[in-house]
Amino acid sequence: MELVLIRHPRPVATDGLCYGRSDLPADPAELARVHAALLAAGLPGDAPVFASPLRRCAELARRLSPDVCFDADLAEMDFGSWEGRSWNDIPRTEVDAWAADLLHYRPGGGENVLAVAHRVAAALDRIRTMAPARAVVICHAGTIRLLATLAGGQPLEGAALAAASAPHRIGYGEVVRLTVAAEPG
Repeated sequence: MELVLIRHPRPVATDGLCYGRSDLPADPAELARVHAALLAAGLPGDAPVFASPLRRCAELARRLSPDVCFDADLAEMDFGSWEGRSWNDIPRTEVDAWAADLLHYRPGGGENVLAVAHRVAAALDRIRTMAPARAVVICHAGTIRLLATLAGGQPLEGAALAAASAPHRIGYGEVVRLTVAAEPG
């Protein structure tokens, strides 16, 4: 099956802000730009659309399809008390503690990467079970990195560590296409 992953448009947020699970809307001009580009590329076509329920994803999903399957397991990581803070204001010792234990450390008391990987894997299994030859998923950069490593067949912990260690290079509105096994592994 083809999995078409789309990162949400740029949110209304200050650069340098930690906003994982924060429910920020998409910047209206960026939302219009990304929507137009996706339509020009023929997306979503007749594929079912799945999306994170966070506004920056949901706004785009609703423009693309009247019948969106919202799945909270596709949401970005919850950074707890780090949410809404400037990355520069988060104590370096806390960031270093997270870097030293990417799988298990809970930044700001929120989620750890392994917990996020478990829920994203569950969402991927549901999509594979429900979807035809192609599915469109509107979500977040962290979720996309996890989906890509999970689709590569890595065991859960390895996929989580690979996704957390990968440099963040997925642009707002970027489309990433993956081929995944049709049935959950």
